[in-house]
Parts: sequence; C-alpha cells; structure tokens
Amino acid sequence: MDRLHAMQVFVAVARGEGFAAAARQMGLSPPAVTRAVAALEDHIGTRLFSRTTRNVALTEAGHRYLADVERILQELADAESAAQGQHASPRGLLTITAPVMFGRLYIMPILLDFLDQHPDVSGRLLLLDRVTNLLEEGMDLALRIGHLGDSSMAAIRVGAVRSVICASPGYLKRHGVPRYPADLERHRVIVATGSLGSHEWRFGDDDRLTIRIQPSLTCNSNAAVLQAVEQGWGVSRLLSYQVGPSVTAGRIRLVLEEFERNPLPVHLVHLEGRRASAKVRAFIDFAARRLRDDPVINPQPGLAAG
Repeated sequence: MDRLHAMQVFVAVARGEGFAAAARQMGLSPPAVTRAVAALEDHIGTRLFSRTTRNVALTEAGHRYLADVERILQELADAESAAQGQHASPRGLLTITAPVMFGRLYIMPILLDFLDQHPDVSGRLLLLDRVTNLLEEGMDLALRIGHLGDSSMAAIRVGAVRSVICASPGYLKRHGVPRYPADLERHRVIVATGSLGSHEWRFGDDDRLTIRIQPSLTCNSNAAVLQAVEQGWGVSRLLSYQVGPSVTAGRIRLVLEEFERNPLPVHLVHLEGRRASAKVRAFIDFAARRLRDDPVINPQPGLAAG
C-alpha cells in the first residue's frame, strides 16, 4: 500500500463526503478509491468511515485521524516547497481559531483581505468560545484573549481589551448612572455566562473590590447580552471589543471606567518547536499590523470606543 496516496484519498473522501466525489476530484475510479480507504483502515486497524447506502460519514476515530493527516500532508507540502526554494511563498490551507464574536468582528475581515492578496492560500476559520489544542485539533494558529500559561507555543501580542460595565443611554436616563460599583446592586444586571459570567464582579487594578451580583437575566450568548443592553433592558459587563461598535455609534455608554480591572492581553499564538510555514508567518505579520492599528484592540485611557 502506498500510504501517502491512501492518506490523500482518505482526505478527499472526508472533505468531499463521498467516494464518488473523491474519485472525480483525484481522477481515479470509484473502486480504486474504495480499495485505498479499505487498505488504510486495515493498516490502522479501525474504521474511518460509517457507510450506508445514502451517505458516508467519519467515525470518531476518523475525525481524529483527519486532523492529524491534514497536518502531516501540509507539513510535507511545506517541506517540499522549502527544498524547492519556494518556502517564502504562502500556499496551502490556513486554519485559524478565535472566540466567536472576536472572530466575526475582527479576524474574518482580516482573513478575507489576506486571502485576496494570497490566491495560493485557502482559509478555514473556526469560531469557538473555548481554548483549543492546536496540535491535537490541527490548527495553524489561534487568537487568544487573556493571560497565557506556560506552553510550548510562540505568542505575538497584538493588543489588549478591557472588561467594561455598560448600559444604553436610555436605561441610564431612566435608572440613573452608577457612580460606584456598589450602586450596581440597585440596577437590573444582565450576566453573560462564561469567563465574565461570575456572580462576583471584581474591580480595580488589584481586583480587591468585589461586588456580589444578583442577575435579573443570564444568557449564554454575548451577542444576545449586547442586544439586551442596547435595547435598554439593563446593565452588563462585557469586553471592550464586543461593545466597541455600539459605543462608537452611541447605542451604549461605558460607566465606572475609573474602577476597571487591568486590561486583558490579546495574542496570536502558534506552535513552536517546528518552523512556521510561510502562510502562518505571512498571516501573523498581516494580522498583527491590522490589530495593532485598531483602537478597540489597543485602547487608550478614556477612549470612547472602549
């Protein structure tokens, strides 16, 4: 069995969601595709696909294997390009992960412009509100918000975001502007579940001031919390990048700014210990410039956009 060829066939079947589609893509006969996948499954000792008369789907083992195989094939392509003196030219599939709202607002526009400038690169953007394992999940790089722990990854700081208290002008006109964190006890508070969703909110550079929050509304979507704040229903704590466009447009006001916690750093991270490919280096340079020029990602004290 030509294992490299079988791996390429496997990826074509997985991405094309069928043996016939993979056969057309690779210029092979359907029986040849079937034999290649069967030989690979025999070699590994497990089923990679669940087959029915109507569709083909990856098994759990198949999903894990696909991420590893795509990474291996890309590394092989990068190695061949380097040997041919082409490593400086970005090419291949670039896989990026970012938090949902940050990815939609900031990474997607940057990625689209990057792909326009580099036609030999294709993109894959995964928006996830969780920390991913780049190696295990086959990612090239990630946008991370918050302090990074010790790891083997290379990190490039591109800015910082603030944890802000916000409400609509209409709500503040009806209910008054909180002057001190303790004033929040008299307001309708909307809480986003997750890292900012604790019912104890800390304030100040040293986090020593703690206020116990009794939420009137809890929601697992930051976008939905932002919608409720814009509609004047209550006050909430979100990250400055999440509310930046709304603040700029005047739909939201920031309050208690003098009591804010220290900003959270924003990094682009990628795997260290192996040379970054041209596509990763090129995207990091491209994205870092854009993010560092954004006043929301690099806020100044008192900046209206948060």
